[in-house]
Amino acid sequence: MMHAFDILSDPVRRRTLELISQKEHASGEIVMVIQAEFGISQSAVSQHLRILRDAGFAKVRKEGAKRCYSIDPAGFEDVQTWLDQLRRYWGSKMESLATEVERGKRSLTAK
Repeated sequence: MMHAFDILSDPVRRRTLELISQKEHASGEIVMVIQAEFGISQSAVSQHLRILRDAGFAKVRKEGAKRCYSIDPAGFEDVQTWLDQLRRYWGSKMESLATEVERGKRSLTAK
């Protein structure tokens, strides 16, 4: 299984997620946009869609012969967890820095 950031590091997959985050798109619409922007084959686009679907970043709904893709928020939970850890770490560091800056200001005005 690929790690979330390995999946998101690919520009084709990021662009695909941008498209389907705006609204649901049929696979044919996605293929047209991605082929025009990246010059890759329909089968390559389908492979990227499969990776996004398998990783939980996209969900597919069948509508007759069409496959319609949309964002699946569940796929972003691992990314959010990782970002939250970084925010907690840097949040405490920034609070410490702010405290030291305030001490420095008070020290300068007291002189």
